[in-house]
Amino acid sequence: MANYDWKFSTIGGMTRVNIESGEDIRHLGELDQKLWTVLSCPVSGLEFDQKTLQMLDTDGDGRIRVNEVVAAANWLTSVINDPDLLLKKEDVLPLSAFNTENEEGAKLLASAKQILANLGLEKDSISLADTEDSVAIFAKTALNGDGIITEQSTQDEALKKTIAECIASMGSKTDRCGLPGIDAELIEGFYGALAAYAAWKQAAEDGKAEIFPYGDDTAAASEAVNSIKAKVADYFMRCKLAVFNEASTQALDVSATRIEAISDKDLSACDSEIAQYPLAHLTSNNTLPIDGRINPVWQATFAKLNAIVFSKEFEGAKEITEEQWQAVVAKLAAYEAWTAAKAGAQVEGLGLDEVKALIAADRKADLLKLVEDDKALEPESASIDAVNKLMHYYRDFYKLLCNYVSFSDFYNPSEKAIFQAGRLYIDERCCELCIKVQDMGPHNATAGLSGMFILYCNCVSKKTGATMTVAAVLTDGDIADLRDGKHGLFYDNQGNDWDATIVKIVDNPISVRQAFWSPYRKLGKFIEDKISKNADAKDAKVVGDLTAKADNPNGGKQPFDIAKFAGIGAMVTVAIAAISGAVAGLIGVLSQLEWWKLLIVIAVILLVISGPAMIKAWLKLRKRNLGPVLNANNWAINAAVKVNVPFGATLTEVSKTPIVVKGNDPYAIKTPFWKKLLRWIIALAAVFAILYYSNFFGWVGCDCLKHEKKPKAQTEQISSAPAEDPVAE
Repeated sequence: MANYDWKFSTIGGMTRVNIESGEDIRHLGELDQKLWTVLSCPVSGLEFDQKTLQMLDTDGDGRIRVNEVVAAANWLTSVINDPDLLLKKEDVLPLSAFNTENEEGAKLLASAKQILANLGLEKDSISLADTEDSVAIFAKTALNGDGIITEQSTQDEALKKTIAECIASMGSKTDRCGLPGIDAELIEGFYGALAAYAAWKQAAEDGKAEIFPYGDDTAAASEAVNSIKAKVADYFMRCKLAVFNEASTQALDVSATRIEAISDKDLSACDSEIAQYPLAHLTSNNTLPIDGRINPVWQATFAKLNAIVFSKEFEGAKEITEEQWQAVVAKLAAYEAWTAAKAGAQVEGLGLDEVKALIAADRKADLLKLVEDDKALEPESASIDAVNKLMHYYRDFYKLLCNYVSFSDFYNPSEKAIFQAGRLYIDERCCELCIKVQDMGPHNATAGLSGMFILYCNCVSKKTGATMTVAAVLTDGDIADLRDGKHGLFYDNQGNDWDATIVKIVDNPISVRQAFWSPYRKLGKFIEDKISKNADAKDAKVVGDLTAKADNPNGGKQPFDIAKFAGIGAMVTVAIAAISGAVAGLIGVLSQLEWWKLLIVIAVILLVISGPAMIKAWLKLRKRNLGPVLNANNWAINAAVKVNVPFGATLTEVSKTPIVVKGNDPYAIKTPFWKKLLRWIIALAAVFAILYYSNFFGWVGCDCLKHEKKPKAQTEQISSAPAEDPVAE
């Protein structure tokens, strides 16, 4: 700060540093961090280009911190020869603006020219739109520096075919042009799979007799044996238990009772239940019948085994022993071990002949060389990406500073801060200060410290079905008709409309004027609630009494009590007399006051009632601060963001309608003649009272209406002249 002459101004009631020149941006790293308005802000939820924010977030933690802003400022001002251009916030940069005396600036200029050449453009400037379309930039180039090669990366037809087969077998990666391609990792995996698959198939050729004991039917035999292996083991165990305990045979076999239990069902739909029955009836010699005396659910499997295994191994046999069954299982072990060791399955779809052809051609080295040639262009391609980064910073960086170092955009009527999400129309008002909220619970717990009146609204887009929550700050107008559930309309900054519903209100003063009327509003609501509750109670009592009388017309009738009636009348009379006396006393006291004193008394009474609320509102309005609202949205606010009364009035527009002198509403409520007459009588009486007590009639010489006040005390006047003595003469 000592080495650079910073300029300061008062913005929003706080002294903030001015960022108004390219030199200010160049020296940003010298600014004391205590003078920054913001120390960090989130990347998401802002009305700001997301690509620019992600580029600024160099450590990828989802937040933009002071050191990242300073680093961006240093880089940006070093590669551009006139930093004042940044204040224009344009998206077109003249080629002459690149600082060629800086090594990186010279590289960026060369890359900018290459981009224009690749796009077939001849001009002396480059735009953000030119740098954004990487597909178009690299569309006409065979190699683009990303280490991924495509079929367009070579003119060799055989190599193109190999690349296509590699993609079909191993999958692909997308290169800068948006095309599917392969890199060194996929190439290595492809040729590894080719070799493994060929070796696996060769092993089958070498051990064919052992691995395929049933020839081409070996796979089907293995599948059938494995599907019924557990059921056969269960059968032989039942046979052994029956030998161990002959009395258990009936329990171990299929009982007629179990079959009877499902006999009334559609048995064709009972496969899963029938499959649980024993495989076959237990035999006395512990053998397994293979001639059709099998559980119906398993008969098809046994028929297949009979055709491809049992007929060859046990020709003419009707039963087999457990040992014979185990021999069949063991014979298939070599096949199952071979299938379990299957390798290179990714390339199986190519067929063994094509796999062998690819291995024989051995184009692996050629593919890897092509990848290396592509990678050699990586620095040049990275520089092209840097040009895109430069264009994003060139357009957006100054706007970020106006919402980060200072909050000048927020206090500028012609700009919008990057946290302002749109406008909320509700209750004849337009709220300009609306902020997106990620989690309303923690947010309103902190935002309440701001001293602002906040409406939390759930917003739903009827076009897209998207939802969001906004916190709308209300800074002007009345609040009488605002409540949970009230509907409004929210417009985002793109002009899209959202249905908005109030779900929570954080109540704080809006203005001193509104605070003046708040005690009377609360009193009126209290009286209204009391009257409403009393009316409801009376209504319920009347309905109850009528219901009781309807149920029992003659029951519970009380005789008229003259004494009780007289007592009630006396009480009412006393109450009326007390009230009348109090009113008369008050009028008597006030009548002794001069007119100007009467006005002072009325003013004092109003101040006693409204004064505390107004003072409280004034104190809160002086401290109204947007900082807690933004802190609740993961900002780190370093200085107060005050919203005083004059500035707050600009954030909420209240509807204004012309005064209609003569209305033409056919449904307007007509004022009865007696009410009009009563109003005139009251008005004339008030005027007369003021004139009378101000002794106006005495001033104009009207003795009959002259108001003479009696002196409060009279004293005897003693004449200084000697009294005459009648006796003396």
